[in-house]
This record gives sequence, C-alpha cells and structure tokens, in this order.
Amino acid sequence: MRFVHTADWQIGRPFRQFGDKDAALRLARLAAVENVGRLAQREGAAHVLVAGDVYDTESPQPKTLLEPLERMRRFPGVTWHLIPGNHDPHRPEGVWDRVREAGVPDNVRLHLTPEPAPLGDNAVLLPAPLTRKSEGGDLTEWMDRAETPPGALRIGLAHGSVQGFGTEGEASNPIAPARPERAGLAYLALGDWHRTVRIGPHLWYAGTPEPDRAGSQEEGQALLVDIAGPGAPPTVTPHVVGTHQWVDRRVQLAETADLPDMEARLRALPEPSCAIMRLTLEGTLPVAGRAALDRCLLGLAAALFHLDVDDAGLLVRPTAADLEAIDFGGVLRFAAERLKAAADDAAQPADARRRAEDALVQLFVRASAG
Repeated sequence: MRFVHTADWQIGRPFRQFGDKDAALRLARLAAVENVGRLAQREGAAHVLVAGDVYDTESPQPKTLLEPLERMRRFPGVTWHLIPGNHDPHRPEGVWDRVREAGVPDNVRLHLTPEPAPLGDNAVLLPAPLTRKSEGGDLTEWMDRAETPPGALRIGLAHGSVQGFGTEGEASNPIAPARPERAGLAYLALGDWHRTVRIGPHLWYAGTPEPDRAGSQEEGQALLVDIAGPGAPPTVTPHVVGTHQWVDRRVQLAETADLPDMEARLRALPEPSCAIMRLTLEGTLPVAGRAALDRCLLGLAAALFHLDVDDAGLLVRPTAADLEAIDFGGVLRFAAERLKAAADDAAQPADARRRAEDALVQLFVRASAG
C-alpha cells in the first residue's frame, strides 16, 4: 500500500510581521496543498492522510474555508482524509460543520468521529479527531480495541504530542509512543510538530508542508509511505513540497576580510528569493568593517525574500586606522576621538558603549561620503 502523510497546513495563518509579504506566505500554504496532490498523483498514491490542523483557526473567513477544499478537488484520483487538530477542533456548529454545509468534494473524507473507515481494499483507517484544543487523555487509546477485518493493514491518524519526546508540538494532547505496538498499527500518521520526525519505525510526524517559523524545519515536506503488506515495516520517504526556506545562520566576524566569504556562503542557497533568513552576527569589526557590513546586508536583503538580523553580539571596535582612513579634522576629529574613547571605556554601561559605536560608524560613513 502507498499513501502520502501530511499535516499542519494551517490555512489562513497570518504573517503580519512581514508586512506586504503576508499575502505571498499565505498563498504558499495553498500551493503546498497542490504540491502534495501532485506528489500523490506522480507517485501513484491513492490516498493522502492529513493529520490535523487543516485550518489555522476555528473560524476561518468564508473564502479561506473553501480554499483548501478547492485545491483538493483538483486531484480527483486522490482521496484526501482529514481529521481536526488543536487549531481546528470539531465542535458543534464549528468549522467542520461549516465545511459540510459548504459541500465537501467527492474525493475528500472528513473523519470527525473515532471509528474505523476503509482505506482501499486491504487497509483500515483509525482516526483520532480532536473535539477540543486540549485533551487530558490519549485519544489514540481506542485504537487498541478497534475491530478490523483479518489481515487488513491498520493505519492510525492522530494529532498530538508523543510523551517523552520533547515539547516541539503545540497541542497538549498526549499520545503514547508505544501505540503502534499496542494497537497493531502498521503506521501511525501524526500531526502537531512542525518538523519531520521519526519517533519509531511505525510512528512519524510529517511536519508542515510549508514552513512557518524560524528555528524549526527549513523546508516544507510531506511523507510518501509504502507498506508491502501485513507485518512489513513501512518505508517512509520525505519529499519537499514547500516554497519558502526558513533558515537560521550564525556568523562569527573578526575583521573586514571575513565579509566576502560570509556573503558568498549566505547567498549559496538553492532559491535565495524564497529564503527567509534569521542571521545572528557575533564578534568584532573595525568601524570601516561595520560600514562595509551594512552595504553587504543591504544587498543580501534585496536578494532574499526576507532578512532578519540580530547583531546584538557584534561589537564595533574603532582603530587608529579608522580615524586616519579619512581626511577630516577640527570638530569632526575631536568628536570621533571622544566617541572612540567612550566605546573603548569598559567602565561605561554596555548600551552607552553601543551608542558610541553606532555614532562613530555613522560619522565615518558621512565623512567618507563627503
């Protein structure tokens, strides 16, 4: 049996911190749904299992409600199986009742109750839908007792946090790591963690198909799962389906000569224009180096989709060469020397030294331009 495992689409998620780029990031999440459909179509997978959080909220706008349904409708040869997650739990008159009222495409199955459902001719799906954002008990426990035809593959579908494997998830819905063994599952498809993670041979988190935060998964993925038959271990292959990369980079600088190598490495991404980079800079630079760094970062910001720079750990240490590199005297020279002394004075508070460094850099840039 072959199917695709995905989760955590969170359609409608806002990205207001990116200003006018918010719309592009929202559309990328819909493009990821289409890419999941293309993956299933290309690989001959008849089913896509969506392990919760189809929507970002319980009350999406009417257009947002329909958008993922229309994307799934485009792939009539693929059957999509959806369960509610902690972002979109199934409540009376909630988002999933609205979905049913709007009209579910023929190739989409909503699993809103914990009961076995056929998954092709030789497999049964055991879903564990959420009806609240947070559940105190393990909603996959019912799978242990679920009755299925002899010889049928038992496939679990759930959304929550596996106990004892960290706190990367958002939902406080516990799932026992031994559930596949206890319930005789050939595979347990999980959602909630936004990172592709193998918990065990029969237990995987798909991660999000379109990344949405720094420090997590760099590329959006979906999992292609093959199970040869009863008792056979699943073969799980991650496939990139996302548009944007969310990357973290940390760079240690010591001199101006470090900048060309830094820029070359930061630009060496497969698709720079689709990269959202969080860049942490540490170390020291002379004043001239800081000015050169600012020019480098301006070009890098233009090349990337988005650039956030944290330079709190980068110190500017003016040198005698900085003061001699440009021809100025009088009041400007006196001001530069005072600022350098303030920046070098270890008795001064750190924020005061930082202000002196920044002022000296600006003085250097303006004097050089003049």
